Amino acid sequence: MPTDFSPESEYALKIGAYLARKNKAELYLLHLLELPIHLASAPVGELPEAFFFTKLAQQKIEELKEKPFLKGIKVHEIMEAGSIHIGVLNAIKDKGIDFVVMGSSGVAGLEEIFIGSNTEKVVRTATVPVLIVKNDIKELKVENFVYACDFSSDTFEAYKKAITFGDQLNSTIHLLFVNTPNNFNTSRAITDKIASFTKKLTPKNYTVNIYNELTIEDGILNFAKEINADLIGMSTHGRRGIAHFFNGSITEELSNHALRPVITFRI
Repeated sequence: MPTDFSPESEYALKIGAYLARKNKAELYLLHLLELPIHLASAPVGELPEAFFFTKLAQQKIEELKEKPFLKGIKVHEIMEAGSIHIGVLNAIKDKGIDFVVMGSSGVAGLEEIFIGSNTEKVVRTATVPVLIVKNDIKELKVENFVYACDFSSDTFEAYKKAITFGDQLNSTIHLLFVNTPNNFNTSRAITDKIASFTKKLTPKNYTVNIYNELTIEDGILNFAKEINADLIGMSTHGRRGIAHFFNGSITEELSNHALRPVITFRI
């Protein structure tokens, strides 16, 4: 659970707490210290100024841990200086993290370069599923889960993770292929691809959907809106870039702009 003490990170923390309680899991609060430039390279606590920022962050973390929605959950804390995506990667490796939940403001314009990029870097580099939360929801009740995919063979492992996640939440999983003019496929070809996936692993409750749209992002967002989806899921190739189906950076763009929670699964 990366936190910068913003409202968005607290929205995500509520969902993290809900999932932790549901799965009897432990929570790790990760805060990356925002130190002035002249302190950024100094070890935390070495300089008086750095010590001040550390104590201030520690106080805020203690206040967070007292939130009623965290009652009964074992909460750990990680605090260090550096970038968010590196901090998340280190936590995954060092603490055996299975799942990341983080908030995103999803602002547009120049601010997105600085705020949105944190979410995008985590989505690109994390080796475990990442759930992005934007709004204040107390529980992750997912009746309708849209999973968008191109259903190529290299996405099957991510598909398995998505189906397992959706089935655990007793969701109806809406398998979605967005057909665009630039990457047009016949309905028969798409149907056969999806059938191959579902034959190997069949969701408990699911629908198959082919949606025609000018762009992948618009197709996913419009379809999710039409069925009033509770969650959007996608796969990412991580450091090697997003699958060609996703138009180069569609996973990161969608995680930053969709109002609904978005979950990504690493291929």
